[in-house]
This record gives sequence, structure tokens and C-alpha cells, in this order.
Amino acid sequence: MPTLNVSLTPEFADFIEEAVASGSYVSASEVVRDALRMMRQEQESAAAKLALLRRAVDEGLAQSERGDLSDRPVSDIFAAAVREA
Repeated sequence: MPTLNVSLTPEFADFIEEAVASGSYVSASEVVRDALRMMRQEQESAAAKLALLRRAVDEGLAQSERGDLSDRPVSDIFAAAVREA
């Protein structure tokens, strides 16, 4: 496994040390790997939500171009889209 050297703020160094000391993690490397996994998942989730939103906008534009308009307020439509995400 490659080794990387990183500079951390004292707050992050303390956070990592506390996570290891609590027994939640075996090593600082494990803490960092878990943090990176969570960061990746968050980015993937955000990308999926953005793709869903773009599809919804495209669908809405296509409906508008066909003259298929809704009487619902935009806030209701948006809230429904967020619930589906």
C-alpha cells in the first residue's frame, strides 16, 4: 500500500488521536481511510442527486415545450423531487 505524508492542523491530529485512543480505530491510517471512504460516498451521493435533478429539469423542459404544464406551485414540485431523491 502506498504511503503518503500529509500535514494536519492540530485539531485534526487531535481528532485522529482521540479516535484511535477510544478504540474505534486501530491506527491513524484506518481513521484517514474511513474518512476518505465517507468523503467518496458523500461525493457519489451528491453526484447522483445532481444527475436526478438534471433529469427532472430536462423532463420539465420537455413537458413545457409540449405545452404540458402543471397547475402545482414550483415549491410543491421541488419538494416532491427532493423526497424522491
